[in-house]
Amino acid sequence: MALLVHLKTVSELRGRGDRIAKVTFRGQSFYSRVLENCEDVADFDETFRWPVASSIDSNEILEIQIFNYSKVFSNRLIGTFRMVLQKVVEENHVEVTDTLIDDNNAIIKTSLCVEVRYQATDGTVGSWDDGDFLGDESLQEEEKDSQETDGLLPSSRPSSRPPGEKSFRRAGRSVFSAMKLGKNRPHKEEPQRQDEPAVLEMDDLDRLAIRLGDGLDPDTVSLASVTALTTNVSNKRSKPDIKMEPSAGRPMDYQVSITVIEARQLVGLNMDPVVCVEVGDDKKYTSMKESTNCPYYNEYFVFDFHVSPDVMFDKIIKISVIHSKNLLRSGTLVGSFKMDVGTVYAQPEHQFHHKWAILSDPDDISAGLKGYVKCDVAVVGKGDNIKTPHKANETDEDDIEGNLLLPEGVPPERQWARFYVKIYRAEGLPRMNTSLMANVKKAFIGENKDLVDPYVQVFFAGQKGKTSVQKSSYEPLWNEQVVFTDLFPPLCKRMKVQIRDSDKVNDVAIGTHFIDLRKISNDGDKGFLPTLGPAWVNMYGSTRNYTLLDEHQDLNEGLGEGVSFRARLMVGLAVEILDTSNPELTSSTEVQVEQTTPVSESCTGKMEEFFLFGAFLEASMIDRKNGDKPVTFEVTIGNYGNEVDGLSRPQRPRPRKEPGDEEEVDLIQNSSDDETDEGGDLASVSSTPPMRPQITDRNYFHLPYLERKPCIYIKSWWPDQRRRLYNANIMDHIADKLEEGMNDVQEMIKTEKSYPERRLRGVLEELSCGCHRFLSLADKDQCHSSRTRLDRERLKSCMRELESMGQQAKTLRAQVKRHTVRDKLRLCQNFLQKLRFLADEPQHSIPDVFIWMMSNNKRIAYARVPSKDLLFSIVEEELGKDCAKVKTLFLKLPGKRSFGSAGWTVQAKLELYLWLGLSKQRKDFLCGLPCGFEEVKAAQGLGLHSFPPISLIYTKKQAFQLRAHMYQARSLFAADSSGLSDPFARVFFINQSQCTEVLNETLCPTWDQMLVFDNLELYGEAHELRDDPPIIVIEIYDQDTMGKADFMGRTFAKPLVKMADEAYCPPRFPPQLEYYQIYRGNATAGDLLAAFELLQIGPAGKADLPPINGPVDVDRGPIMPVPVGIRPVLSKYRIEVLFWGLRDLKRVNLAQVDRPRVDIECAGKGVQSSLIHNYKKNPNFNTLVKWFEVDLPENELLHPPLNIRVVDCRAFGRYTLVGSHAVSSLRRFIYRPPDRSAPSWSTTGEVVVNMEPEVPVRKLETMVKLDATSDAVVKVDVAEEEKEKRKKKGSSAEPEEEPDDSMLDWWSKYFASIDTMKEQLRQQEASGIDLEEKEDMDNADGLRGPMKGKEKAKAAKEEKKKRIQGPGPGQASEAPEKKKPKIDELKVYPKELESEFDNFEDWLHTFNLLRGKTGDDEDGSTEEERIVGRFKGSLCVYKVPLPEDVSREAGYDPSYGMFQGIPSNDPINVLVRIYVVRATDLHPADINGKADPYIAIRLGKTDIRDKENYISKQLNPVFGKSFDVEASFPMESMLTVAVYDWDLVGTDDLIGETKIDLENRFYSKHRATCGIAQTYSTHGYNIWRDPMKPSQILTRLCKEGKVDGPHFGPPGRVKVSNRVFTGPSEIEDENGQRKPTEEHVALSALRHWEDIPRVGCRLVPEHVETRPLLNPDKPGIEQGRLELWVDMFPMDMPAPGTPLDISPRKPKKYELRVIVWNTDEVVLEDDDFFTGEKSSDIFVRGWLKGQQEDKQDTDVHYHSLTGEGNFNWRYLFPFDYLAAEEKIVISKKESMFSWDETEYKIPARLTLQIWDADHFSADDFLGAIELDLNRFPRGAKTAKQCTMEMATGEVDVPLVSIFKQKRVKGWWPLLARNENDEFELTGKVEAELHLLTAEEAEKNPVGLARNEPDPLEKPNRPDTAFVWFLNPLKSIKYLICTRYKWLIIKIVLALLGLLMLALFLYSLPGYMVKKLLGA
Repeated sequence: MALLVHLKTVSELRGRGDRIAKVTFRGQSFYSRVLENCEDVADFDETFRWPVASSIDSNEILEIQIFNYSKVFSNRLIGTFRMVLQKVVEENHVEVTDTLIDDNNAIIKTSLCVEVRYQATDGTVGSWDDGDFLGDESLQEEEKDSQETDGLLPSSRPSSRPPGEKSFRRAGRSVFSAMKLGKNRPHKEEPQRQDEPAVLEMDDLDRLAIRLGDGLDPDTVSLASVTALTTNVSNKRSKPDIKMEPSAGRPMDYQVSITVIEARQLVGLNMDPVVCVEVGDDKKYTSMKESTNCPYYNEYFVFDFHVSPDVMFDKIIKISVIHSKNLLRSGTLVGSFKMDVGTVYAQPEHQFHHKWAILSDPDDISAGLKGYVKCDVAVVGKGDNIKTPHKANETDEDDIEGNLLLPEGVPPERQWARFYVKIYRAEGLPRMNTSLMANVKKAFIGENKDLVDPYVQVFFAGQKGKTSVQKSSYEPLWNEQVVFTDLFPPLCKRMKVQIRDSDKVNDVAIGTHFIDLRKISNDGDKGFLPTLGPAWVNMYGSTRNYTLLDEHQDLNEGLGEGVSFRARLMVGLAVEILDTSNPELTSSTEVQVEQTTPVSESCTGKMEEFFLFGAFLEASMIDRKNGDKPVTFEVTIGNYGNEVDGLSRPQRPRPRKEPGDEEEVDLIQNSSDDETDEGGDLASVSSTPPMRPQITDRNYFHLPYLERKPCIYIKSWWPDQRRRLYNANIMDHIADKLEEGMNDVQEMIKTEKSYPERRLRGVLEELSCGCHRFLSLADKDQCHSSRTRLDRERLKSCMRELESMGQQAKTLRAQVKRHTVRDKLRLCQNFLQKLRFLADEPQHSIPDVFIWMMSNNKRIAYARVPSKDLLFSIVEEELGKDCAKVKTLFLKLPGKRSFGSAGWTVQAKLELYLWLGLSKQRKDFLCGLPCGFEEVKAAQGLGLHSFPPISLIYTKKQAFQLRAHMYQARSLFAADSSGLSDPFARVFFINQSQCTEVLNETLCPTWDQMLVFDNLELYGEAHELRDDPPIIVIEIYDQDTMGKADFMGRTFAKPLVKMADEAYCPPRFPPQLEYYQIYRGNATAGDLLAAFELLQIGPAGKADLPPINGPVDVDRGPIMPVPVGIRPVLSKYRIEVLFWGLRDLKRVNLAQVDRPRVDIECAGKGVQSSLIHNYKKNPNFNTLVKWFEVDLPENELLHPPLNIRVVDCRAFGRYTLVGSHAVSSLRRFIYRPPDRSAPSWSTTGEVVVNMEPEVPVRKLETMVKLDATSDAVVKVDVAEEEKEKRKKKGSSAEPEEEPDDSMLDWWSKYFASIDTMKEQLRQQEASGIDLEEKEDMDNADGLRGPMKGKEKAKAAKEEKKKRIQGPGPGQASEAPEKKKPKIDELKVYPKELESEFDNFEDWLHTFNLLRGKTGDDEDGSTEEERIVGRFKGSLCVYKVPLPEDVSREAGYDPSYGMFQGIPSNDPINVLVRIYVVRATDLHPADINGKADPYIAIRLGKTDIRDKENYISKQLNPVFGKSFDVEASFPMESMLTVAVYDWDLVGTDDLIGETKIDLENRFYSKHRATCGIAQTYSTHGYNIWRDPMKPSQILTRLCKEGKVDGPHFGPPGRVKVSNRVFTGPSEIEDENGQRKPTEEHVALSALRHWEDIPRVGCRLVPEHVETRPLLNPDKPGIEQGRLELWVDMFPMDMPAPGTPLDISPRKPKKYELRVIVWNTDEVVLEDDDFFTGEKSSDIFVRGWLKGQQEDKQDTDVHYHSLTGEGNFNWRYLFPFDYLAAEEKIVISKKESMFSWDETEYKIPARLTLQIWDADHFSADDFLGAIELDLNRFPRGAKTAKQCTMEMATGEVDVPLVSIFKQKRVKGWWPLLARNENDEFELTGKVEAELHLLTAEEAEKNPVGLARNEPDPLEKPNRPDTAFVWFLNPLKSIKYLICTRYKWLIIKIVLALLGLLMLALFLYSLPGYMVKKLLGA
């Protein structure tokens, strides 16, 4: 369906001007081209087309606006024409002439003439004919003249191409019409005519633009900045993109490294925690820390794996904390944290660094978090390099919440959730048992059973659950759900669902499906929880025939690409977030399996009959192993079509007819006599008839189909879920278009074509159009019942994503400028990934189609085609990309058989046409086939129109000649042991093949040969062949004298086609040479430079073909060279070679190399070096420079490679090849004369180089606050700083005192430098963001333009500083600039020095010589192992008449040619001084997860092993050593610094080593012999190391560089060339005497040497470099890093001073004295024995972190009733402390079996705890506080003021450091956690901390507890403080006297009363009797 608008003319315009028209329909606008200088009539004559998805409504409106066009201002509207499309809809064609209306809806005179055509839907695509529009056929004649435009017209329908002058266009193109001379641009899939010249030069386009736009320059048609180009520029079409070998499933090396640093806030009282780290099934434990809730470990674990990526990324990393684990008990789990390896690998740099993992308890989901563990996690694959942030003293205060171990976008509070995986039923299971027993049973019992007992197992987040087993069922019903409980969002990305067969011996997998949770959920604010189905998922795996040992069993486990359909499973998934406060909730996370409600059959969609048709047009390149037996091809979809082993055949469901449905069914099926049910039913034909292959050449066979092409067709029934596939197809189309465009832009950049930015704009424009198109298409027919929730949600989120992507693409398009092309291309890469991700549909519908090649009833090789790519739709965008197309398929071996070399060979190449769609849409299934065939039907189908044919007979065939111009190849694989190959190329086309000649011993053959294929017969219409010719396959082989040729790589090409009626003339012909990338397996294996043309042989025979001119090379026999128009244009070049020397040559055939020579060859010419007479004595050449002349192509991209070969001259004139090197690109060696006009070259006038002090920025601007009221912020100069300080000594804001020089050492400098480096990295990250924002301003920002990157960053930092430092004093005082003491710094490079100074190859290059075969990437043999030595030298290439000014320069020595001023290469003796600072992150070498490292140094014959100074059990050892080695270059120039692990018994293991090429450093212009310090001083920690002073160095550099200078002017100035440097002019010696000196200014000139014109370059500063340690056994995986630097001093110069002392700082001995005075408000824990009163028996325990065994307790204050305790008790803690690292150093033996002490560094933290003493049970822990001695809250003055917030940090308390304060006294709160895991105050302690150095402590000793000397007085405790059973009398006295005095008196009185009463009652009767009787 489409709407076409032909805008003819606009007349009666006023005035004269440039006009442009804008046509809008459904919100989509196009612009016409600009008509310049029209007067009253504008003749547009342009056609616009809108493809429409839904029918046009009769009240929709078309709008046309006419503007006056302006280049500068916005366009001015002349008038508008609006038309309701009612008439168009009714009549399909309307022509209108009408007037326009202006802004106010008033009619104006101007009128326009337009023709509108609507092509309504009739179920076909594109039935209209363009000819209708273009009117007169005679126009077609013009086409012959428009060949040039033709080069740009990718036409989609051959029948009528529009004439060149009429630019006929489709939606979504931009303003610049000349760039889009296309008519409706076809889809990527439509056969495209690729006529464009391979290199489309911009001037062609300009010419075109001028023809089409009446003389416009392309950049004036609407500003060039918005020009967009939407046709492909580079000839990508000629390079079909075919991937051959699957890489999945191949095992690789991985290393997971985890550092557990510390844990905090662990829940539980006084625990002994251990951290367990688990990766997959491997477990490792840290050591145990006693009685602490915040243990510090800093332990490093490494896990090595060799598995395939899929398995690796699904492994779970689990970090758990266990409490009190020991040998006997496993301990109790406190909490754990889980994450899969894939999540870590997906992080930037593949790592989390210093992040906090949140622990939660899987058994109690209602509890909150259980603590945090701080760790580093990194996953390294082979070849990944990980940038570890620099390990310096990490003092930054930890912000836990801000650094959680979670990927971006995951909320910190994750909730518990239930994952319900519902398993409904399965279908189509294969047979899993032998049928032997079954047959026996059947014979006896007569029942036939299904031979499989399936159940489903689900794996998720390290847990698994399984359903019940359904016995003997091919179609089992389960209706069960597996329930997992995990935190949401989970950090495990994939869920694995596996159908398994239950068996008595072992269960095997039938098929596996992975559910990727990211694809079934969306975490945006409008996102949705994971949901799926109920939907079918298809499972693929090994072939279905049952064997006891299935070699492809791995495929069923989900590893590698499945080669056959196994089964389909109906699953659903739902997630429910739990409300953990709910009491009924079961709190365990065990997996549960329960019944679930069954779903109806129809919930997955209505069953529809689908029809798959295929036609085999060609089968060639059949591997010769399969050549002897007849071959047949079988196509299957699901189990349909599987004749051999499809056993469990699904019954065909008859379409259930609802009432009223019948007519429709009949109508569709052509009155149903088409498919009569009685035997005339359409049976499937799924395989081709067997046929014997014929021989093509000695490797391959082909099937002689000739004109009879076999067909297959299959009927199958599937739920109708086409919408899912359609949406995926639309997104795939957009993605393919984007990818094609991006490749095109990259190709343009690579081949340096002009204007890549225009092409990128076009790409973005197409992307935004495609996105809008998706929005209009995807939203239809959304209401059918079988749509699942996921369908609805996914659609919504896809629409949102694509809408925003369309918007972003629009905005990006505007930002594309020439210099931002690369960045924007990267952003497009993200779009592409996003689109591919969205297009992958998680709910399957129709299974994939498999094509198997069968020979002798065995399955040999297969290809797999996704069904969505074949699916038919009447909407063009929804059509699968291979539907109704002829597709080239390469069959491959199944499973593991295709790994390695077996996977490189093609098993067969098919040209196959496929169509899949609903049976009722079947009428068009042949529409895409090449025309000119007759159908042959099976007997029962005769005469029925829609009955599919069983074969096609082609009546039309065309004769062609193919010319393959094979020019050269480069960078091929080495196939022989010599490290070279004998390559030849074999070209296959249809069923012919030819070879080029074999060229011996080269990796860069120049064949220069034309291969002619005659008598090619191609079937089909000529024009179709022109648009889409068959693929040419080129294979490169290595010829072996014995055995068959070795395969070296393959590439594909499409020829340029010339029909008989076309002229052989530019721009299409002759074709241009292009590079084709050669692949071997997945590895790139070089490039082929070639061109291919396919010429039609017309009626006149070959006489019409362009003559094959060019000499037939007589010497080479009948070989035709590449003809003149195609071969490159050559010019004369001279190549000069600098021969320096050879290094590290290995033995050849066990003999040492003694007399080597180097041969250089390029394009057939070459030169030989002089012979080295004795390699051992002097491996340098004595003749340094030689040259040769050679003819090279003008186009630098076509330059042939240059070969370097080293041969050893043996006796009797024999030569042995040692090794070779191919320089694939000469570009970097081409001499380009310097631009003398550049400002850096001007040597006139003086330039004063600005000398801002080069202290890192943040120390530059010191803030000084004058007084509280003034607003001034003064920047103080460094010199004034001292005075200021002295002035301010009295003031309150006293700065830190300047450290005394005697206190400073090299380490002070090192740590200061590391701080600076970290600060710079931080600022770079921050300023990186600023620079992004500035990017769009930088055009306006002309001043900043030429700044260097470094200065730019500096400027950004300056700005930032100003922002921070604000105006007012308030801000000034808070400015986060910690005022650092002024310390000289060095440069710390976080990488090797080489990478900073590009390998020191400024004039001397190193070429690795290779020998031996190139291994396959997969076999793990790296290039390292093939290196047999290195050639040092250089090249210089230039066109021959050299510009004269070079040779005229002063001192030009012609014998050195271009290499002027190079030093002599005679042997020289050098003192090499290696300073090794420290190593970080070493790979553990011992079982205990540690190593005992020491340094070993090798240089030539010197081998130093510093074994006795090994450092025990350390992975981050500080060596701090220097080693002096004497060496003589060139014999000894490769320095190896290795770290070994010391072992008590056995040999020491190598941990890793690093190699440094000293020679390149020594001779480099960057002067890497001894780094240039920041300042010059003659004493102290910063003493000048170089024996030459700065002034001497400067003088020497000037002399060598022939620079005028240095002229030391007035003091403090020096002039070099025309640059003037300034600096201090005096120096202070040890005694403080000042002397005049020139060294400071000389040094400032050296530090800015890069500013000197002509010779300037950066000089290496004083530095420390960080080098990765590598171990040859584990290639490519870093084993740690080593920080070091190397100084070199020639022995003929004055000797250097003694080495710097960088030995590690010895920790300083301190003593911490803690006096515990009192406690208060301690919680009362015990109930009194007698009275039930609350009381506590308090004592206080203290220790310094890490020294729990040295814990000290006070005595017990018994029976405190108020929580008050009095102690007056002193603890003494002696400790060793490293101030620079703020760590305490402890040395202790790890266990009784340890050989020696291990040194630990731990933070200085004092722990104070209060306990309640119990005599008969364990003491109860009441509360604790941990004080970091460097920064702890100042104590409160009184107990009242002491609050809990002081410790939790909720209030700002001034922090103090005991190392500065020395003495602190106060009250501190003690905290513990209550049942709800919240902190509560459990007491307060009054303590005094006093820190003394060991010497002070010795002078002033004190006693422990209350002992002498300086005893503390006894505490004044109340009488109650005693123990009752020790002093019973005392306790009775206490009870009687104090507490119960009155009570006792009352009781006594009462008792007396009672006694009286009793006596009274007792004596009463006797008394009464007496009275009565009157006795």
